[in-house]
Amino acid sequence: ILLAVMLDAVGIGLMFPILPDLLRELTGSDQISFLYGAILAAYSAMLFLFAPMLGVLSDRFGRRPVLMLAMAGAAIDYLIMTFAPNVELLIFGRLIAGMTAASMAVATAYIADITDEDGRARRFGFLQASFGIGFIIGPVLGGLLGEIWLRAPFLAAAGLNILNLVLAVFLLPASRLGSKKRLSREGINPFKPF
Repeated sequence: ILLAVMLDAVGIGLMFPILPDLLRELTGSDQISFLYGAILAAYSAMLFLFAPMLGVLSDRFGRRPVLMLAMAGAAIDYLIMTFAPNVELLIFGRLIAGMTAASMAVATAYIADITDEDGRARRFGFLQASFGIGFIIGPVLGGLLGEIWLRAPFLAAAGLNILNLVLAVFLLPASRLGSKKRLSREGINPFKPF
């Protein structure tokens, strides 16, 4: 969970050092300030809109499947951004990145599920520290890899998300069942009227 949160933060930060040069390359213009701001705002808007939706989905279907879906979506998104031939596809990729980064809400719920009340403050502290570390690593990684190839940070982020997904498949236990599975296991029919 902490690795997933850290990778989300890396994804947020890795764009900052390379996005201006990438936009200049794709548009052929130096007038990119508005476009740069719009892309950052679009990412944040998707994060804001989709965090509650992913939270609801994780309540219904379980935390683990939603987290794994977000990891897979992030990997695909970073591959799209690696090879985006135009600004429109880059913007589309950033919108998807915002949707998948909204998994922070699911990660927070996962931590709440697996931790007793006495340990929650400490675990939430670890969660925020992981986000902070990722937000530090992201711009540094983006700047270093961007010197090699302007799109290399996206390729690295895709690889890290694929690794994260593989680790989740084999190592991440379910923190709780989705609502239908939980109710049926407890002998309650969710479709029966009260």
